[in-house]
Amino acid sequence: MAEWWFIVPCVYIMASAPNGVLYIGVTSRLFDRICIHKQDLLEGFTKKYRVHRLVYYEMHETMEQAILRESRLKKWKRAWKVRLIHGMNPEWIDLFDERTGEILDGPADRARLGL
Repeated sequence: MAEWWFIVPCVYIMASAPNGVLYIGVTSRLFDRICIHKQDLLEGFTKKYRVHRLVYYEMHETMEQAILRESRLKKWKRAWKVRLIHGMNPEWIDLFDERTGEILDGPADRARLGL
């Protein structure tokens, strides 16, 4: 299991289903945040709309960079967000493996790496 994501600023996108409701967030603990969303531990958007599928994420050097990127992505048109997701994860698979707790590379990332 990869451990690079334990404390790394990142922006992530979750979806209710392929091409479903989208949620964009920022965190420095991706694993913990995804677990919170999946278990509906907080009242709010992701619980209300059952947004539990991690479909995209990107790492940043600093939290300031991640927050700036999140802010910009939230202003994007939906079509642009969908295109961004398709670039990493064209099948909209859940990149959080609930069996192992591993955060997976997107299919496009694996293809580029020859995996």
